[in-house]
Amino acid sequence: MAAERDTSQAQRFLREAIELAFANVARGGRPFGAVVVRDGEVVATGVNEVVATLDPTAHAELLALREAGRRLGTPDLRGCTVYASGHPCPMCLAAMRLSGVGAVFYAYSNEDGAPHGLSTAAIYADLARPFAQQSMTIAHSPVRLDGRPDLYETWRRQQEEREGRAG
Repeated sequence: MAAERDTSQAQRFLREAIELAFANVARGGRPFGAVVVRDGEVVATGVNEVVATLDPTAHAELLALREAGRRLGTPDLRGCTVYASGHPCPMCLAAMRLSGVGAVFYAYSNEDGAPHGLSTAAIYADLARPFAQQSMTIAHSPVRLDGRPDLYETWRRQQEEREGRAG
């Protein structure tokens, strides 16, 4: 029964993501919508605004995650599920993982999008290769500032101080 309810819930929220995507297409946007859900309730939605904002990161999933963080008052989105109209790109999937999202469901696959120039399968394939073999140069260049403490150590100490004050 729980699996049936979960399937029904997934279908409902995927339909909502697709409706958002259709509305975005009608406004001249790209065909992507996303819904963030926690405990069966919609926390946030987003549509792809890359064309409208000229921001290459304004993907539906990222905008929905940002709004969910604002509404929940935390960047920790554990317990949330994302429902997306299309297969999330690597950037969006990484953001979901970094924020703690526990599951993602999508309606249209990369295979569905490929004939329309909407697949990110090639990016996934490139990212699976070692850095030296990827199409983008990725290089570690260790630089430190003279007279400055270690950046990460400074951050860690400040976190400990904040936690000490909060506790």
